[in-house]
Amino acid sequence: MPHSQTAVFRRLVRDHMVDAPVVVPLGATAAETVARMAATRASAAVVTDPDGTIHGILTEQDVVRRIACRRIGEQPIDGLMTRPVLTVRADDQLYQAIGFMRRKRLRHMPVVDDSGRLVGMLFLHDALAVATGHLVEQIDRLTHEESMAGLAQVKAAQVQLARALFDDAVPAPEIQALVSDINNDIYRRVLRLVVAGMEGEGWGAPPVPFAAIVMGSGGRRESYLSPDQDNGFVLADYPDEAHASIDPWFIECAERMTRALDALGFPLCKGGVMATNPLWRKTLPQWKAQVAGWMRKKHEAMLLFCDIFFDFLPVWGERGLAEELRAFVTETAPRNPMFLREMFGIQADHRAGIGLFNRFITERQDPAHRGQINLKLMGTLPLAEAVRLWALRHGVAATGTLARIDALHAIGKMSDDEADRLRAAFVLVTGLQLRQQLADYEAGRPVGNFLDPRTLTDREREALRDAFKAINDFRTRLRSELTGALI
Repeated sequence: MPHSQTAVFRRLVRDHMVDAPVVVPLGATAAETVARMAATRASAAVVTDPDGTIHGILTEQDVVRRIACRRIGEQPIDGLMTRPVLTVRADDQLYQAIGFMRRKRLRHMPVVDDSGRLVGMLFLHDALAVATGHLVEQIDRLTHEESMAGLAQVKAAQVQLARALFDDAVPAPEIQALVSDINNDIYRRVLRLVVAGMEGEGWGAPPVPFAAIVMGSGGRRESYLSPDQDNGFVLADYPDEAHASIDPWFIECAERMTRALDALGFPLCKGGVMATNPLWRKTLPQWKAQVAGWMRKKHEAMLLFCDIFFDFLPVWGERGLAEELRAFVTETAPRNPMFLREMFGIQADHRAGIGLFNRFITERQDPAHRGQINLKLMGTLPLAEAVRLWALRHGVAATGTLARIDALHAIGKMSDDEADRLRAAFVLVTGLQLRQQLADYEAGRPVGNFLDPRTLTDREREALRDAFKAINDFRTRLRSELTGALI
C-alpha cells in the first residue's frame, strides 16, 4: 500500500493485525498459561473454546493482581481471566480501533470475524506506526466518546478529514466511502445512546432483535458532506397480536434517533424516508411482502420507493436480518423483468449533462445557479441509477456503484471498455463534485452540487464531456436491453 500521510484513514484492522501470540482453551491452568506468555514474551493470552469464540483474556495486569505470589498455578484460568472481552472486527476501520484503544487505555485487543471468532490481535503501537503525530489528535476527534457533544465533534472533524484526503490526492470514491463510514458510525453510536437511554428510563431493552439500515448514498457508501436521513428498521418477526405492545418501543426509538441525527447535522428527510414512518419500519416478513408488492404493482410511487430502498446497508443491530432481506431482493429482482423495465421508464429522462454539439446542459431556471451544471442530477444520479438496474437484472448483491461495475464486468455483463469508461466517469464526476462541495463549505456557502464549467481547465472540460458521453451510451444500451427500444 503506498505511503501517505493520511493512509491510516483508509486501512482496515485486518491490514495490521497479527496472530494472537498465546491462545489457550477453557480449562487451561494458570501455570500453563503464564508459562506460555513468558516463553513468547506475550502481554496477553486469549481464552477461547474449540471454534474460536472468545471467552476471556488474561493480561499482564491480571497475572500481577490475581496470580503472582499466590499458589494457584494449577487453578483453571476460567476464574482468573478478564471478561467480557473488548474486541474489534477485522473489517473495522483502523483509525476507529486506534481511537477506541486510546480511550480505553488498551495496549492490545483481540480481532474477531463477523461471527465473533478470534482471527488475530491488534497492538496499539503497531497501529500507531501508520499515524503520524499530528493525525493522532484528528483520530481522537473522529472517535470521540459517545455523547451528543462528542458526536458533534466527530461530524465537524469529518470535513477537515475530507479536505486532507482530497489534498493528498486520494480518489473521491475512497473519500466518499470513508465519509459514509463515519456517518454510519455516528448512526451506530447514536443508536447505542438511544437504546441505553430508553433502558434507563424504563422502556426496557428492544422487545425483539432489529437492524437499522441506511439507504440512498449512505447505503452505497457514496455520501458527500451534507446527506439527509434515509433510514429504516428491519425487525425480527413477532406475532400480530403482539404489535400493540412492541411497535411503541420502536416508534420511540426511531423518533429519538432521527431527532438526534438532525441535531448532529443530518437533516430530516423531507420525503419521510425514515424509521419513524411505518413504511420503513417493518418485520423481515413484512419487508419481503412489501418489496414483492412493489414489484407486482408497478405504481410510480412504489417504483420510487424501490429506487430509494435498493441501496440499503445495515449499520447497527442484527445484521443477519438485513442480509436475509438483501438476499431476497437479489433473488427476486431478476425474476421480474417487467418491473425493471418500469423502473427504467421512470428514469428514462435522467440523462447525463451533455447535449447537441457536445454542449453542457446547464441550469436555466434557478438564478443562483444559472449557467452551472448540476453534477448530481446530470452526472452521478443517471450513472448510479443505471448501474443499479443492471446489477439488479443480473443478481448482483453489491450496493456501491464501483463495486457493481466490477461485479458486472466480472460476470461478463460489461465489456472491458464499457466498465473502464464508467469507472473513469464515476471517479471524475465524484471528484469534481467533492471539490466543489469543499470549496462551498470553506467559503461559507450552502454545500451543493452545482459547478460552473468555466472554472474547469480545458482538459477537465474534455474529460467531463467524455464522462457524460460514457454514461449516456450505457443508458442507451440499457434502454435497448430492458425495454426493447432501438433508440
